[in-house]
Amino acid sequence: MRWGALALVCTGLAAAGVAWAAGAGDSARIGGDWTRFGYDAGRSSSGPAATGITAANLKNLRRIRVGLDGTADSSPVYLRGVRVSGATRDVFFVTTSYGKTIAVDADRGRILWRFTPSGYGSVAGSYQITQSTPVADPNRRYLYSVSPDGRVHKLSVATGRQVWSTAITRLSSREKIAPSLNFARGLVLAATGGYIGDAPPYQGHVVALNPVNGRIVNAWNSLCSEVRGLQTPAGCPESGSAIWARSGVVVDPAGRLLVATGDGRFDGRRYWGDSVLMLSANAGELLQNWTPGSQSSLESGDVDLGSTAPALLTSTLAVQSGKDGKLRLLDLRKLNGHGGASSQTGGELQTLDTPGGSGLFSAPAVWRNRGQTWLFVSTFSATGAYRVQGGRLHQVWERGEGGTSPVVAGGLLYVYDPGGALRVHDPRTGRVLATLAADTGHWNSPIVTDGRIALPTGDANDHGTTGALYIWRLG
Repeated sequence: MRWGALALVCTGLAAAGVAWAAGAGDSARIGGDWTRFGYDAGRSSSGPAATGITAANLKNLRRIRVGLDGTADSSPVYLRGVRVSGATRDVFFVTTSYGKTIAVDADRGRILWRFTPSGYGSVAGSYQITQSTPVADPNRRYLYSVSPDGRVHKLSVATGRQVWSTAITRLSSREKIAPSLNFARGLVLAATGGYIGDAPPYQGHVVALNPVNGRIVNAWNSLCSEVRGLQTPAGCPESGSAIWARSGVVVDPAGRLLVATGDGRFDGRRYWGDSVLMLSANAGELLQNWTPGSQSSLESGDVDLGSTAPALLTSTLAVQSGKDGKLRLLDLRKLNGHGGASSQTGGELQTLDTPGGSGLFSAPAVWRNRGQTWLFVSTFSATGAYRVQGGRLHQVWERGEGGTSPVVAGGLLYVYDPGGALRVHDPRTGRVLATLAADTGHWNSPIVTDGRIALPTGDANDHGTTGALYIWRLG
């Protein structure tokens, strides 16, 4: 375990959680709920404008390490003042790589309940994992999570009791639910890809679920897209086109759904590998696509475009990257330069290198501040900031420390280095204001609200059944 100047560690039984040190003060209740990966349905990763944590009081943060019986290779979600285990509490929720969802008291670090899916025993310790972040229902009474047996679960916030469970794949041993869940316009939104090694058969698909009863409203397939509903993977002659980015399904201001696919066949008719796709709000219809001119070489080289998802900059602009280390600026009104869905490739407005020129496996953050739109991008080798000016991206700064999906909250930029450090930056200059010590990780990312920072650690690809949640708070 690593120690830092700002860290106060309270030890205890790993599976039972830990308690705060005596004398810790009350958290600043500024910020409120953080209900999903990326904070909002558009996955901006730009949280509350004020969180109680500032550059001036970072030195006052105190830390605990909450032991978990699972690895949460994702981000937490947070609900303020909800009824859980018979009392009103502020609560963090995480889903582990084998599908356990755990509620943690945000003040004391005590585990309040655990949901263990019925298929847990058949997958625990195996290659079959998930890295999905749960999503809270807007009514704050329910939470939706996934498990690596291919199911989405509706859980009671108060007790962890399951309300319903729905399979969103017909072959969970090949189709992986890696992306985080989303919720928009009365629908739970999920997507699937494949496991490491790309073992066929599998196809990426987007699924919209009725939150009341768990019924599938639509399932749109990125290969054999003419097939309506969940298809049996072996029934399609092509395999691949995974939807596996951290953001999964991104919802634009008009309610339309945006996803990016990985390696797979592309023909602009029924096969949509290595493409950005815009679907209708209920995932029933493909509206537009953007496919790079280099699609065939990306596919043959295993250089997935869909290692990240579109980031929404304005109501008309988005940026898409991928394993090839390029940032492409896209026009949402006509993604491929012409509009509609077709075999047309190219049409991007601008192309830039990512920070460090490395492939992007994280979700960018978009921050709107004082009339300016900022984009923050972290690869595993560097972190950079860009501003939107005149319909183009202009780089403002770049640093040589990389990380996972950045978040902006309370006017500060947070980037987790999976080598074991959470860095807090001035977003305008990139200057490091504090470095908070944590365990090593993989794709984990923090949330920041109500005077607290929460960050899970650990790597799901280690196939472990233990992990940790770090909480820093003012006190």
